Amino acid sequence: MSAAPPPGIYVPAVIFFDENEDLHVPHIQAHVLRLARGGVTGILVQGSNGEAQHLSPDERKKAIKITRETLDKNGFQNVLVIAGTGAQSTRETIRLCVDAKEAGASHALVLTPSVWPKSMTQENIIQFHTQVADASPIPTMIYNFPTVTAGLDLDSELIGKLATHPNIVGTKLSCGNIGKIHRLTSRFSSSEFAVYAGRSDACLFGLLGGSAGAIAALVNLFPRLHVRMYKLFEEGNIKEAMKSQAGLSHGDWAISKLGGVAGVKAFIAANFDYGNPSVRRPLQVVNIEPYHPGSPSQAGGTGPCCCGTPEEILLCLLKLEQA
Repeated sequence: MSAAPPPGIYVPAVIFFDENEDLHVPHIQAHVLRLARGGVTGILVQGSNGEAQHLSPDERKKAIKITRETLDKNGFQNVLVIAGTGAQSTRETIRLCVDAKEAGASHALVLTPSVWPKSMTQENIIQFHTQVADASPIPTMIYNFPTVTAGLDLDSELIGKLATHPNIVGTKLSCGNIGKIHRLTSRFSSSEFAVYAGRSDACLFGLLGGSAGAIAALVNLFPRLHVRMYKLFEEGNIKEAMKSQAGLSHGDWAISKLGGVAGVKAFIAANFDYGNPSVRRPLQVVNIEPYHPGSPSQAGGTGPCCCGTPEEILLCLLKLEQA
């Protein structure tokens, strides 16, 4: 039986390009280090936020290698690297799993193919994930994200069947279904099959339902806030953890309003000392004004960060992140 990733806070890291849409290695390295210093348990390279479908196989392998080497060279050998290996064929997905191991990933997160969604019956989905897990040299995890798979939404019964495979060790549920999290955690321990909320607004509620933590996009911006909430949960301080969750829930909404992946990169470029808002087309660049301390238009930094425009909510959370 392969080992599941340990519980904790994981981040589906965005990837940075230069103005020519080529990989910007210094920005990628800077981002990896800020996340590691923020206390994340692991980094997912080439999740949906990593623009995996916009990268060539060589670029995907290079991004994994950059991430692993950057962590190792800076004393973060304990931070896991999970690789998104989803592709539209079983053959290509297996190849990407092999590449991921060679580049230094410990686990592979596999998205269900969706070009022909009507052909992806439950039997076919089970066959796909089983064949990938059989051939993968590293443990695999099931990535359920209906938004990017033409509405395909794997239910808890199907995922539960796959969870018995000795090389399938977890799932990322970006569907945000708390009931699905609880149904799976009531059947499987986190050590045998780790269930992660795939959204920040489901993080604490997933933990209360027995999840192993979260793999969530907003961690790109606020790793310390997520780790702080996770520690409050571990300490049994649910009241304070719920206050932290409120801010992160509003933050999740705010970043979705600013453009998702493009908004995450734009916010980083505007408010940290690295980054570039460039995305690969057909995604569109988002422009965000940098934060200026003392600006009267910004939301306060001591409350739950629940009021104001999306930009104001995120800047409020940034103050808390940097406090």
